[in-house]
Amino acid sequence: MQASLPPRLSQFGKPPSKGMELHEHQRYVPYTRERNYACRITECVFRGLRCVVLENQVIRISVAADKGADIYEFLHKPTDTEFLLRTPLGLRSQPPVLPTINLREGSFSDFYEGGWQELLPAAGDFPSECKGAQFGQHGEVALLPWSYHIIEDSPERIAVTFSVDTTRTPFHLDRTMIIEDGKPILQIREKLRNKGDELMEFMWAHHPAFGWPFLEEGCQIELPPCEVVVLASELPPTSRLVEQKADWPRAKGKDGAVVDLSRMPGPESKAHDLAFLRGLAEGRYSIKNPRSRLTFHLSWQSKIFPYLWYWQVTRGALGYPWYGSTYNLALEPRSSLFPMLQRAIEQGFALKLGPAAELSTELEAAISQAV
Repeated sequence: MQASLPPRLSQFGKPPSKGMELHEHQRYVPYTRERNYACRITECVFRGLRCVVLENQVIRISVAADKGADIYEFLHKPTDTEFLLRTPLGLRSQPPVLPTINLREGSFSDFYEGGWQELLPAAGDFPSECKGAQFGQHGEVALLPWSYHIIEDSPERIAVTFSVDTTRTPFHLDRTMIIEDGKPILQIREKLRNKGDELMEFMWAHHPAFGWPFLEEGCQIELPPCEVVVLASELPPTSRLVEQKADWPRAKGKDGAVVDLSRMPGPESKAHDLAFLRGLAEGRYSIKNPRSRLTFHLSWQSKIFPYLWYWQVTRGALGYPWYGSTYNLALEPRSSLFPMLQRAIEQGFALKLGPAAELSTELEAAISQAV
């Protein structure tokens, strides 16, 4: 936002000559990037990665531009509560040396710090292929560096657009992140463009994962009515569930008991559950912590993301890469019900974008605190 001095002052701090008008292009624009109150933006390098921090009086949101534009911090400042998962790996840049061997599924898990990723043009743990291009776990954009541009910077409102061009597909993605003075709300506005000259089929998803200190035993998940789908092929060894279709939130457990998926169990359960949710009338959910009285809300356009993936780990993800050390919940808006790009295309779940076509969508994340 441009700000001008009172009309009696020119851009050089002197009264204008008689008859001289202060034109729009002559207005003084103060340097406000170092502002440390109200809405503000900080650009920095953290652990070798270009990062951008957006904050106001109540929230601080940190984005790793050089790594997928990951949101690696979503902090509620009045209570000093971090909402997003942080894995033992932490945020780090890719090393200057190669690993001992390349993983079949790619490098996503080697550099997964937790937080909130964007997934495109594939999503899922398995390698995918489309039109001769191969993709590792969760597609391309989560491991690519993004550029960014500050488009608005005032005490009342800040907005930063992060952009990326994919390497193996002809996509350009813009994500604009906005916060306003005093509001615990992050607005996300996105535009995806196919720069190629042929129809592209793809998957698109958001991958926010929640962890300590916000997430703990007794947290409650609120969702619109929907159907829970559990696949035998996607059951982790320590899952509490069996293959089924059920109404949210009651699912059938391995021991015959009912598993309430809307309640977060404690870490002693040592479980790892994965389910797919469909039929949501609205794209929204809330995760409530009754003890702290804090709630995380996420809403999105269900036309683009009609499905929700449910990934819950209570220190039961054994072996690589977590070795039983993580406690998290991820509720992931997705364009496709099942993993693997080829499967999404074959079963008609893939999104389609023609040559030079664009697709836009919006999401909003917010924090509330009960009195």
